[in-house]
Amino acid sequence: MKTVAMIMALTLAGAGAASTADAKGCLRGAIVGGVVGHYAGHHALAGAAAGCIIAHHHYAKQRRQYRH
Repeated sequence: MKTVAMIMALTLAGAGAASTADAKGCLRGAIVGGVVGHYAGHHALAGAAAGCIIAHHHYAKQRRQYRH
């Protein structure tokens, strides 16, 4: 439980400098990635980081698609 709390705190701290769409993608990805990483060999922090990056990329791509 400490790991999940730490992930959420780090993610929220990092999301403060990002725009709304970036934060949404990173937060959702970090939460899911952290949980999956925890159950897949206690790699919650690595899972959270990867989830943040993947979700951020997904939402950025979606945002670019809707602009045009």
